[in-house]
Amino acid sequence: MKAAVVFEKGSIPQYADFPEPEIIKENEVLVSVKAASIKNLDRARAGGTHYSTDNEVQQPKIIGSDGVGYLDNGTKVYFFSKNGSVAEKVLADRQLMVPIPENLDFSVAAALPNAVMGSAMGLQCKAGMQQGDTVLINGATGITGRIAVQIAKLYGAGKVIVTGRNETALQSLLELGADEAISLKLTDENFKQKIKEIHGETPVDVILDYIWGHSVEMILAALKGDGTFSHKTKLVSVGGMSGDHIQLSSQILRGTDIHISGSGLGSWTKEESKLLFSEIIPGMFQAAAEGKIKIETENVDLEYIESVWNKEIENGKRLVIRI
Repeated sequence: MKAAVVFEKGSIPQYADFPEPEIIKENEVLVSVKAASIKNLDRARAGGTHYSTDNEVQQPKIIGSDGVGYLDNGTKVYFFSKNGSVAEKVLADRQLMVPIPENLDFSVAAALPNAVMGSAMGLQCKAGMQQGDTVLINGATGITGRIAVQIAKLYGAGKVIVTGRNETALQSLLELGADEAISLKLTDENFKQKIKEIHGETPVDVILDYIWGHSVEMILAALKGDGTFSHKTKLVSVGGMSGDHIQLSSQILRGTDIHISGSGLGSWTKEESKLLFSEIIPGMFQAAAEGKIKIETENVDLEYIESVWNKEIENGKRLVIRI
């Protein structure tokens, strides 16, 4: 069969022949793959730089972590696979599989789950978001941030505030449901003052952060308590595009009711992971089928994987390999 294969650590995936998988375990099923999205996770795993590959033995492997396709009985499914997904056929675990609504396009179904994992899991499982909450999404102009805005609204957020550097993308989030946009290009003092003003009017309940670094330092400084009772705020780290470290004053932790956690592979409990496949992803598929969630894709055929691997994809779009 044909697949996108990495033969050496850090090399570009190649369109190549690869042995067709054979079912060995009782819980495995064969999926005829129709599409698979390419994400930062997939690029990092292919290059051997993601923490989940630290103990892997280097050998030729199929890239990708999830995809969509058909079972032998014609059922349309989304699947998660540790054995790669950008191939004509893939083995998948029955428990890591979700039916796809018939009217939902394969490209959308392939692109959506990772963004859902990077938003809904943080909002629902880590932050415990409640209806009416004020949600601040830091670094919201990427694909996952755009989905987070829509999901926060679906979950009943009373107010959604977004931050970002790309002015055009930032303004487009207002069309997706965000209530207020703050530019990260503001001076530090102006940015912190803006956060303080918003927090004073509608206290921030949840911060979903995609970039970490200096912007988080400023947000925490803006929320810093003054010794009186403070509002409880839950900050959930999902990404670190602006840096992996921050300086955090102990005074902020002592004087502010701030709760910091992370959401990602390894941080979810078994119960939360089951919820992802049993309720969260199916619910978001249905929302997308009904037009309540929108995600844009750039579709490329499998045979062109080498030429698009390092291509810069238009902001707000997810690269999807069609098979």
